[in-house]
Amino acid sequence: QVQLVESGGGLVQAGGSLRLSCAASGRTFSSYAMGWFRQAPGKEREFVAAISWSGGSTYYADSVKGRFTISRDNAKNTVYLQMNSLKPEDTAVYYCAADADPRAVVAAPGSYDYWGQGTQVTVSS
Repeated sequence: QVQLVESGGGLVQAGGSLRLSCAASGRTFSSYAMGWFRQAPGKEREFVAAISWSGGSTYYADSVKGRFTISRDNAKNTVYLQMNSLKPEDTAVYYCAADADPRAVVAAPGSYDYWGQGTQVTVSS
């Protein structure tokens, strides 16, 4: 069982930056691949980024590639999403998720076993 708590969301102007954090409970954080997803009002949840258990493999949605960076600190049981050059279309609730397959770096929400409650990111134009 893994519990995930996101933080770091907020209101930022277009072109600005935010860093989201996702703290995981439990001693087996390094056994999970991790992902970030987002959901805007009236839209389906969409994949943002994923990282393998070691951090050696990462995968990004085309819409955020070059602007967002996913990373993790297994000693702190935390995964991060650094978001730069934010755009109004990045506005959404951002969720972190844990995949019990530690090498999985996938975009499919159904692959993930645990989800956080989300943190709101709002980018003003």
